[in-house]
This record gives sequence, structure tokens and C-alpha cells, in this order.
Amino acid sequence: MLTTNLGYPRIGSNRELKKASENYWAQKITLDDLLGAGKQIRIQNLKLQQEAGIDIIPCNDFSFYDQVLDLSLTLGAIPNRYKESGLTNPLDIYFAMARGYQKDGKDITAMEMTKWFDTNYHYIVPEFCKDQEFSFYSKKIIEEFIEAKELGIQPKPVLIAPVSYLLLGKEKEEGFNRLELLDRLIPVYIEILKELVANGAEWVQLDEPFLVLDINEEEKEAIKYTYDQLSEACPELKIVVATYFEGLNKNTDLAVSLPVNVLHLDLVRNPEQLDPVLVAIPETLSLSLGVIDGRNIWKNNYLQSLQTIYKAVKKIGKERILIAPSCSLLHVPCDLDAETNEEVLTPEIKQWLAFAKQKLDEVVIIKQLANSENITQAAKKLEDNIEINKRRKDSTLIHNQEVKQRVLNIEDADSHRQSAFEIRKALQVKELNLPLFPTTTIGSFPQTTEVRSWRAKYKRGDLTKKQYEELLRKETEETIRFQEETGIDVLVHGEFERNDMVEYFGEQLSGFVFTKNGWVQSYGSRCVKPPIIYGDVSRPQAMTVCWTKYAQSLTEKKVKGMLTGPVTILQWSFVRDDQPRYETCTQIALAIRDEVCDLEKEGIKIIQIDEPAIREGLPLRKENWAEYLNWAIKAFKISSCGVADSTQIHTHMCYSEFNDIIEDIADMDADVITIECSRSQMELLDAFAEFNYPNDIGPGVYDIHSPRVPSKKEMVSLLEKAATVLPAQQLWVNPDCGLKTRHWEETRAALVNMVSAANQLRKEVIEVV
Repeated sequence: MLTTNLGYPRIGSNRELKKASENYWAQKITLDDLLGAGKQIRIQNLKLQQEAGIDIIPCNDFSFYDQVLDLSLTLGAIPNRYKESGLTNPLDIYFAMARGYQKDGKDITAMEMTKWFDTNYHYIVPEFCKDQEFSFYSKKIIEEFIEAKELGIQPKPVLIAPVSYLLLGKEKEEGFNRLELLDRLIPVYIEILKELVANGAEWVQLDEPFLVLDINEEEKEAIKYTYDQLSEACPELKIVVATYFEGLNKNTDLAVSLPVNVLHLDLVRNPEQLDPVLVAIPETLSLSLGVIDGRNIWKNNYLQSLQTIYKAVKKIGKERILIAPSCSLLHVPCDLDAETNEEVLTPEIKQWLAFAKQKLDEVVIIKQLANSENITQAAKKLEDNIEINKRRKDSTLIHNQEVKQRVLNIEDADSHRQSAFEIRKALQVKELNLPLFPTTTIGSFPQTTEVRSWRAKYKRGDLTKKQYEELLRKETEETIRFQEETGIDVLVHGEFERNDMVEYFGEQLSGFVFTKNGWVQSYGSRCVKPPIIYGDVSRPQAMTVCWTKYAQSLTEKKVKGMLTGPVTILQWSFVRDDQPRYETCTQIALAIRDEVCDLEKEGIKIIQIDEPAIREGLPLRKENWAEYLNWAIKAFKISSCGVADSTQIHTHMCYSEFNDIIEDIADMDADVITIECSRSQMELLDAFAEFNYPNDIGPGVYDIHSPRVPSKKEMVSLLEKAATVLPAQQLWVNPDCGLKTRHWEETRAALVNMVSAANQLRKEVIEVV
């Protein structure tokens, strides 16, 4: 019996990668400095896993931005606009693909970005054309393999498998299917694997997440064909096929028939898949049992995991078993030992948790228990584990009967607006008096180093509450004045008091607890610190009203109240696992409803409830969609439907495919929905147009995840595209997302261009009329 890991967080325990990357982009450090920072993180991660006792340690799981983008560079799948950019350093080409490039007279847009299955991690979507060629362009995987070997580790290189890679991408021209590129792709994979073997590789992990999705016969045949080719070309290499986030279900027979050595199963998300796999497994195949949760932070239940392992051992023996986390540990924070502030994370709750480093220990302990190794020490740890899980179950911190009763008292009317959208819109047009193509932003404005330093000083006690709030009021007023001068129609207060769109609310809700260093990568250098929902959720007092009221007092224009929706708060938190997720989500919805009603009472007539995670939370298999969508959409409506018809409810979604859930999005019945559209060049609007979406839409015309400033002409072109598929009376004008991570210089220039583009569209519509 062996232990293995599928991947480790690449940001560093103190977000060293974020700091190095952003300093490199700002030209504050050299390329060698950046490469050195990356190497230091990789070495620390490798040694940490080695010291923990992991037998088969991954490499090539490190990335400067995203593992899918890494693979595109490795395979030479670089769109022509980057090849022709004049950039010569592969890493600069790589960052241009991720972030765009605007310098020295060049202006190149970034590649599309979307969610990694049902996580809050984002990947850069590969672009494919009909005459696509592949080549072994970047040798990163070889270099990092050799680097690990030099440390005395026999590592397991990690790659996304060929078919999953193609399915993660998009055809950028009509007339072909990206799977047709497989015969051009497989030889490059064989070249990579052969070079790994030549350098001493014994193992390789090929991630095949599409094996847990509803794939068609063509895709199944493509997967089978791929492994036939790879195993024949590299018979000496032990291939691990890694699946995660769901169960194999109807793909079980295919998965166990592949000519590979090890099949990895996510037995946290879908423990039921083990039985059919054990029935169908051939004698040549070993199993990697993912019994440690790679997506959440709760301590493992050793007894439960051991029962699963014993079942597999009884069928196929210990020699064919590997113990592992359910998926890459990319999705959890680095190290619980870094949480030393007991006022932030109390000892009682901390004992219930395990971060990436602690999960490695859990893997090793479970192996020792299952294998009867180091029995005295392992038995003591089992005893401690049983006691800690019991204390959590019995803790008085978790349950609030008033909250539970309020959920039981919800009525059908609580999730419906008083009148249909047509009636509401007429009232809102009269109340708000907005022009055609009204302009707004998604909520946050740049949080400069200075703003962040105020928050840090306030937390340290270097600023009093009065001093801190005075600084925030000044920043808020300057932002209101900037929006007025720019000509934006619906203003926001800028959210300078907020650390994160989920963390800020969690800090003010009961049932949440926080970390100081529990950072998780969202995309590139963007890290988030998810709250931990450990108990029943309620709102002790108003959370946003004072700042929104203050901003509204500064201007005659309408200021939006800005809230995060219940599904997004749920999805972007580490959620308690002792009750169904829908119950926790409904509790959050009631708390947000209270805030919405309080904002309305204070005269705020436009309230935005962001739900970027609605699509992200969709189960990976369609058979489970209806149940999820029923409670998720209802939770949003509970949060939003307590207001009068004349109060306008907005919601925001980004980086999602909407086609297959458009009816459910319409059922949310938000008066205005704003969506990411600039990277996809308005492609996402097609779903809304084909469905004949009835409510108003703000398609993003400004990609805020890139530092480049879009021109007025570019935005006009996007708006004209939008106006060809949707009536002008339905369209709003806004950026793709919040502006928190941007700099003021680029933000000012981009928003001036955005307002100018909206003004031009208004003139064009008047001229047509």
C-alpha cells in the first residue's frame, strides 16, 4: 500500500508567488527573480511532501498562472496574435495569453477565462483552429522533473490528459470539432512521455476529469484510443489516470478497461462509485483511493475512511491500493499551523480543521492504520481523531434553534416579487429616470496599496476606528465625484471598507469563522481567503447600510446597494459538512433578505445581489441539476423578493456558460443581470437572445482581468454586436466585473471610454429612429 498526492498549492504559505508575479508585472523585479521565487516554492513543496511520508510525490503541479495555460504553452498551442506580438521570452508570451498585452504600440487581448468545473478556480481556455499544429514548445515539465530528481525524489509528473485538454478548449472557427485534432496532439504527448522516461521517470499522472461527466460515444472512443496509443508507445511508464469531483457512473466500464496502471477515484464526492468499480476491475489495475477531502478543510473521519479502504483491500489486496486526497490540494489553504491568532480562529474550531499540510499527514496516518504500521502511534492518533470528531458533533457552537425555525417558516410568497417584470419595469423607469444604455460598474473600485495599508493599520491598532472610517469616507467621496464627472449613470460607493466580497459579509454573520493565512488561488495572482461556515447562519445587525447611505448622501444620482448573494457566499466558503448545503444556503438567504429590506428602508432604490457562483455550483452530471437549481434559485429569490416593485434588483454573473441553464437564470427574475462578455466577444449573449430573455442585461464591455485599456472603438463594436441580438431598451453598459484589482490610471481611462461608447450608441439609436 502506497501514499500519493495529486497536487499541492502553488501560491506559497505566505502568498510568495502572488507577490513575486505582481512585482514582475510591475517591473519591480527581474525575470530571474520571478523564476527563483517559483523554484523556491516548488522545492519547499517537494520537501514538505517528502518529510510527511508521501511515497509518490507530484511534480509539474506548480504554475505561474494556471495549469491549463501551462499545457497550452507546453504543446505550442499559442494563438497567432501572441506569436506575432514581438515578445520573445516564453513566460512573457504566457502572461500575455493570460492577461493581454498593451505596450510599445501593441494591443493584444487576453484569452478567455472560465471556471474549473464546479470550483472557484479559473483556467485560461485553450483556443483551437482547424489547421491547429502542436509541438513540444515549453520544456517546463522536464525541467521540473529533473529539479525534483536532484532533491532525491522520484516524482510523478502531472499532465492534463489529451482528450480532457481538447474538451477544455474552444473551436475559434466553424467547420470542425476539436476532437479531430487528437491525432496531431497524441504524438506530442508521446514525445513528452518519452523524454520523461529518458530522464528516469517511472510514473506519470494524466488528469482525465471528463471521465466523471456525461460524455458521448465519440468522446469515449477518443479516450480509449488515446490510452491505447500512449501505453503502446511508453510501456515502461506507470500511468495513473486521475478522476475527481464526481463519480465514474456510466463511464465505469470504460475507465477500468483503459490500459493503464492506476485509476484514481474521488471517494469524498462520490463514495458510491467504489462498489461498481470493484466489481468490474481487472487484475492488472490498481486503485488510488481519494478518501481525504481535497476541496474542504474539515478533519478526516479516520474510521469512515478505513471502512472504505478495507472494502477495497478485501477485493483486490493491499498491494494494489494507493491512499490519496480526493483531488489536488490546490483548492485548500497551505498550512493550519500558520493560524496562531486564537481571536481570529478559536482553538475549539481549529481542532476540527485540516489544511493541505495536515491533509498529507492524514493520508500517511490512514495508510499506517490500514497497513498496521507504526501501530502504537497510529492507534493514538485514531483515538484522538475519534474524540475530536465527536466533540465537533456535540458542540453547542453549531446549532441555533431560532434560525432553524425561521427556515421552516418560509412561505411560497417569500420567493416571489409582488408583480411581473413588465409592471416593475414601468415603475422603475418612472422612478429612476435613466437614459438608454445606462452605464454603471459592478461594484468595487481599485483598492490601492494605500487603502489596504489603512485596513492593516486599523487591524493592528495603529489607526482608531474614527481615523480609519474618515479615510474611507474621503476615498468614497472621491470615487463618487469621479463617477459623476465621468458621466456614469448609476454609481457605487467603491467598497473600500471591504476586504473580499464574501469574507466581508461572513465577518458580520453568525456561524462563520475566519483565518489569517487561509489563502486559496482563484486565478493567476488573485487569492481569496474563504470563510469557514461552521454553524447556523444569521445576521446580528445591518452590514452595508451605513456606507451605502453615506455614498447616496453625496450625490443626486442613484447609488446601488452592493451585496453578495447566498449561493456565492456558500460556494466561496468552506461549508459545514454536517447538514445539506441547501439548508445552509437558505439560512444565508434570509440574512441577505434582511439586509436588502434595510437598504430599501433607507431609500436605496437599486440593489445588486451578486451571484457569480450560480453556474459554478451546478452539479457536474445533468441528472442532479434540477435538485440543485431548485434550491439555489429559490435562495436568491428569498434574498431579493422582499422589496417593492419600484426597487430595482440587479445581479451579476461572470465567466460562466449560460446556455444550458438560461431558463433558471430567467427564473431568478432579477430586473437587471450583468455578465462577463468582453473576452468572449459577446458570444455569451447568444443564449439570452435565443431564449428571448425578458429582463434587462448588462453585457460587460471591459475585461477587468487584464491591465490593458480597451478603446472607445472596441467598446462601441461590442455594444453594436449586443444591439444586433437584443433590443436597445434591454441593454446596460458596464465592465465585466468589479474593479478592485485594477489600478486607478487604467480604470479612469477605461471608464471614460465606456461612457463615451454608451453615448455614441445612444446617438446611433436616435439616428435610426
